[in-house]
Amino acid sequence: MTQQSESTTTTPDAGRTASPSPFIPSSPPLAEPRPLGERRVWPRTFHDRLTAPLPGLKAIARFAREGSVRPRPEGLADIPRLPFAPEPLPRVDSLTVAVTWAGHASWVVRIGGLTILTDPVWSRRILGTPARITPVGVAWEALPPIDAVVISHNHYDHLDAPTLRRLPRHTPVFAPAGLGGWFRRRRFTRVTELDWWEAAQLDGVRLDFVPAHHWSKRSLTDTCHSLWGGWVMTAPDGQRIYFAGDTGYGHWFSRIGRRYPGIDLALLPIGAYDPRWWLSDVHCDPEEAVRAAQDLGARRMAPMHWGTFVLSAEPVLEPLTRVRTAWEQAGLARQDLWDLPVGGSRVLA
Repeated sequence: MTQQSESTTTTPDAGRTASPSPFIPSSPPLAEPRPLGERRVWPRTFHDRLTAPLPGLKAIARFAREGSVRPRPEGLADIPRLPFAPEPLPRVDSLTVAVTWAGHASWVVRIGGLTILTDPVWSRRILGTPARITPVGVAWEALPPIDAVVISHNHYDHLDAPTLRRLPRHTPVFAPAGLGGWFRRRRFTRVTELDWWEAAQLDGVRLDFVPAHHWSKRSLTDTCHSLWGGWVMTAPDGQRIYFAGDTGYGHWFSRIGRRYPGIDLALLPIGAYDPRWWLSDVHCDPEEAVRAAQDLGARRMAPMHWGTFVLSAEPVLEPLTRVRTAWEQAGLARQDLWDLPVGGSRVLA
């Protein structure tokens, strides 16, 4: 499959294959921010952005033959031990950056004086998945006014209609290319769609949409009709958070690190990886997530996408134990692994 280069344009270069070059600067120039709420015309499909083929009939048959994608009973026995420690949101000012893990890929990010939700899922149950095994870490009523929402892609565990209905329709939404219509049909009035390597700016905070190794689908007929990716959030003073969304491991991490140097914190997925032959192209395992943090040049890493919904076959506590071991084996400082409980918070010094 072809991939988009690190260009500031979208079409017609959207499907161009990026060739490695020794002359790539350490920090390529960033795109000028796009206008907020801009209406744009997108391709009908983003299949050319896939970095691996989607499963074919042989893979689906093997998947059906080999059985469940749920852990064995002994792998579920640790559910009562999953870390859950809700606490009040930290007090912040415009110079403070703080994150609170609400569970799965949902974070309350406080940056540049804004409160931003990532992939907000406050529902107890999502389509096709058993109910949450840990409660939401932040009560909806405890949230401050939400200044913006960023969405990584349209899978149900990242784009939850019941949660989004709780938001005022004038809340600014930043979404992947091709997904804006979903929000406008639900009467959201301030929707900004971005392609890879594009950016927008809200009250001084820069939001860059960056590539991921994943895909999109929400119905039987819309496979890859919208894009997928992660977000780099940069405060006016330069503090920077990377939210990976949902992604497998691969070359994009080093490219993101070159383009956005000085990432203070990387929010990286570590769960939903077993069976590996089925999920390796689209979900990092814990060891790959640690490598991704290193590729990014991130100063700190906070694991996510585990311990909330049972989406795959690994034991529920295994992602946490493996990421801690991988972090230690990589020789990284223990205090820079922010392995938060659901509901936990950290403030960037």
